[in-house]
Amino acid sequence: MSKSDRLLLVLHIGFAIFALGPLTAATMATPRFIRKQNTVVLRYLNRTTRIYGLGTLGILLFGLFLADGDFARVWLTASITLFAVALVLLMLVERDQRRAIHLLEVAEAEAAPAATAVAAVPKDGKEDKADKADKAAKSKDGEEPAEAETPAAASAVRADIAQVERGRIASMSGVVALLWLVILFLMVWYG
Repeated sequence: MSKSDRLLLVLHIGFAIFALGPLTAATMATPRFIRKQNTVVLRYLNRTTRIYGLGTLGILLFGLFLADGDFARVWLTASITLFAVALVLLMLVERDQRRAIHLLEVAEAEAAPAATAVAAVPKDGKEDKADKADKAAKSKDGEEPAEAETPAAASAVRADIAQVERGRIASMSGVVALLWLVILFLMVWYG
């Protein structure tokens, strides 16, 4: 193996270690923070997925240089194909991360007016006669009283938000991690 091939191999392995680790950790942690509805951390995980997802292209690039145009080896073609599938799945994960962030931010914006309405009730818990009459009139019309929209109730309603994205991200990031392991096995066993 020549010095340039060794350099390419070191770069290939280095990119694999320093790009795949954080990328896999970010995609696997995303469902937990969707459940916690923490949009700040979700934005960070989304940015991490984008940056390290682009960094994984270095793995592919240096791997192709190492192949030196000899794609007749089955394990190499299988590895490249699995890598392409993993990149497509990562693009879908990143899209679902953005979608979950958007849904949670919209839910936060809609819940904010309800929380301020509940905060408008006096701290002593006493309501004036006009408020009681207004609630009584609404309940006679068949409408829900305004007190049902508490922060706890709003949080319970928001718990269902982004569940589809959370499930898809969890399953696809697991598949991507499994694909990285299969590629690693092919490289070590046959390479």
